[in-house]
Amino acid sequence: MKSRRESPETQRAPLVLNPVLEGMGAYPLVRLEERRAELEEGGAKLFDFGAGDPREPTDEGIRQALINAVPEVSRYPSAAGTRGLREAFVGYMNHRFGVELDPGTEVLPASGSKEAVFHAPLAFLHPSHERRGVAYGTPGYPVYERGTVFAGGETLPIKLKKEDGFLLPVREIDPEKTRAVWINYPHNPTGATADLSYLEELAAFCQEHDILLFSDECYNDVYSGEAPPSILEITKNRTLAFVSLSKRSGMTGYRSAMMAGDPELIAALKKMRPSIGAASPGFVYEAATAAWRDDAHVDARNRVFTEKREVFARFFEQAGLRWTHTAASLYLWAEVPEAYGGDDEAYALKLLEGGILVAPGSSFGPGGEGYFRVALVPRLEECKEAVERWEGLLRYSGSHSD
Repeated sequence: MKSRRESPETQRAPLVLNPVLEGMGAYPLVRLEERRAELEEGGAKLFDFGAGDPREPTDEGIRQALINAVPEVSRYPSAAGTRGLREAFVGYMNHRFGVELDPGTEVLPASGSKEAVFHAPLAFLHPSHERRGVAYGTPGYPVYERGTVFAGGETLPIKLKKEDGFLLPVREIDPEKTRAVWINYPHNPTGATADLSYLEELAAFCQEHDILLFSDECYNDVYSGEAPPSILEITKNRTLAFVSLSKRSGMTGYRSAMMAGDPELIAALKKMRPSIGAASPGFVYEAATAAWRDDAHVDARNRVFTEKREVFARFFEQAGLRWTHTAASLYLWAEVPEAYGGDDEAYALKLLEGGILVAPGSSFGPGGEGYFRVALVPRLEECKEAVERWEGLLRYSGSHSD
């Protein structure tokens, strides 16, 4: 029964939204997910290599740490996290990278790196400052752009190129406009890595021009062979590293990450974060503490990811698909067959109708056209089964390029 005070539907005024939200399309992978859901509702079996959410179980010790920490009486968590969590992370950074950090002033937890990445520009972009630009590579993670837009900053996308190894070209950063630079290595979506010499060059440029340097390092522990470096091995000055447990420890649903670096920047974030309620539950802090203290589960996960990567590497070579040879991140970045004329969405749709979901490169921004991304998400046996399905599609069509 309607209330007599309720206004008729015809009298409702149009809903006014934040103009940033009004001008924003769907999060890139959402559209592909919607089509996937339609096919699954129809009973189709799909192999999902779209979103980067691996299916390997979270380590038993981590899960048990969370269970043991659930209290009888709930309390608000601290945005600063627990001392134990910060010390566990500091220990990890020291033995993994040789970096020394103060657990009281140089580290701060976050509710997953996505949340931290989104909110970082809000703390450091001044609306009346002449430099409000944030530079980032494209194709890339969409949140660098979106966080900048919501913070009222100027987006300064820089195209990443195959001939540069998909490294952000330092020469193209405009010091007159740029307040902050985002990098992400190992890189999503290409899997590219950066060595210490590149990081040194970039850090020197940023310090020369008083540019904040933000390094998204959420894939630093997903690799085989040589371990990727951290920007904090070079400098902490006007620099922050964003380090996540999502891929390292299979904790995507726990929402736990850390920010580390310049104590002045950490202090600014610490001042802002209680206002936005960005604190993980205390039991998540305990699970995260257990995760940062253990490397064995990370090594075990990496052995599985290496096997998955090798399954697809062999298949791509046999199928004649050109791809970016990488041994880091969760992703394989491959070129669309020539017969598709660079139309990555058409190729992704063809694969999807055959039961294989990949992410079209254009969904990661300019520079991604003509590529597709395979996320090493399904279990190893499912990866092998998917490759057999893909091979069947090639045989049916007569060629991968048909």
